Amino acid sequence: MSVKADPCSQPSLMHPDQAIPLLLEQVSPVSDTEVVLLPHALGRVLAEDLAACIDLPPFDNSSMDGYALRFADLNTQTNQTSLRPIGSSFAGHGFQGEAKPNTCVRIMTGAPLPVGYDTVQMQEEAEVDGEIVHIRHPKAQGANVRCRGEELTQGTKVLNAGIQIGAAELGVLATIGASQVRVYRQLKVAFFSTGDELRPVGSELAPGQIYDSNRYSIQGLLKRANVEWLDLGVIADDPEAIRQAFRHAASQADMVLTSGGVSVGEADFTKQVLDEEGQITFWKLAIKPGKPFAMGKIGKAVFCGLPGNPVSSMVTFYKLVWPILQKMQGLTPVAPLMLNATLSTPIRKSSGRVEYQRGILSRNAQGELEVAITGSQGSGMLTSMSLANCLVLLEQFQGDTAVGTQVTVEPFNSVLC
Repeated sequence: MSVKADPCSQPSLMHPDQAIPLLLEQVSPVSDTEVVLLPHALGRVLAEDLAACIDLPPFDNSSMDGYALRFADLNTQTNQTSLRPIGSSFAGHGFQGEAKPNTCVRIMTGAPLPVGYDTVQMQEEAEVDGEIVHIRHPKAQGANVRCRGEELTQGTKVLNAGIQIGAAELGVLATIGASQVRVYRQLKVAFFSTGDELRPVGSELAPGQIYDSNRYSIQGLLKRANVEWLDLGVIADDPEAIRQAFRHAASQADMVLTSGGVSVGEADFTKQVLDEEGQITFWKLAIKPGKPFAMGKIGKAVFCGLPGNPVSSMVTFYKLVWPILQKMQGLTPVAPLMLNATLSTPIRKSSGRVEYQRGILSRNAQGELEVAITGSQGSGMLTSMSLANCLVLLEQFQGDTAVGTQVTVEPFNSVLC
């Protein structure tokens, strides 16, 4: 298969901010949908607009414990009125009678407002004296009443297609009585690591071998992304083994995700095999850690190749793969939150690449944001990710940065937490 001209093979590597829109142009959202029961809808992407099929609230009710009354019966001149209680209204068990002049009904929060009453006096502003309730300092008509339909009227759009269903959306769906909902199907992502040096966790290490930590980090990231994932294990540094893994993965998934093998070493065969089996559209960006990130297609599947170094793998997933997955799921990728903070430790940096150093964001005694680097920033030091709660963004041509400098930080969101 012919290979497209590589926009990242030029001497001047592409800035990641320029690359992301081009990466997103190459993928499309899934179009298949399915209906799932409400308990299984968390994290899924809504496939249709939803409107309220009832008014919310569905009836006038009290916003607090107190006494339902007719405002017209109150003596607003003396700021005190005596009323006769004739019953009670509880949530789920409303008062069955109707309002009578100079009477009131004991009412609890959420209970239906009895017919004919229009106001609720909070119990702290009422005094019970035998068979009489004294109302002090009456408020305005309609006080402490939640009116039918004041939040939503029947037919009003509640949720838009393309939103991810979170805890609040689950509650909204339950409130309007939706027991099931139509969502886009989950993406399927197949992933594997490459490298003869990688060994399974729990086995003994021979000289020159390391444990395969990347697959566990990637697994955690994919769980956060709410996709179906297929773990194909570790594939040896062998072109034919990698070729078969690619073919199997592409037949099973919407995205094939690999870790390692996209650099320029003599045993880095992932890019070579992908050149033969599919198509590479991006290779190498002006980003550190993570320069040898690759993207392309194999069959109908999108391919994303993460670097083998653990920190590089996580950072490129977070910065580059995450927005791709969002778009493929039917979501609109959202720019991450950026904050300014004062640097409390010096930073060493060479000009040439956008750099994401790992930092610890906190507030000082004056309540101002400050950030300290986690220590050594080597791309193989995964503890720098574990210690950090943010990335410190250093621009492409920025150099060493002194203590006291204002820097841009990006707090980790739930993807990396």
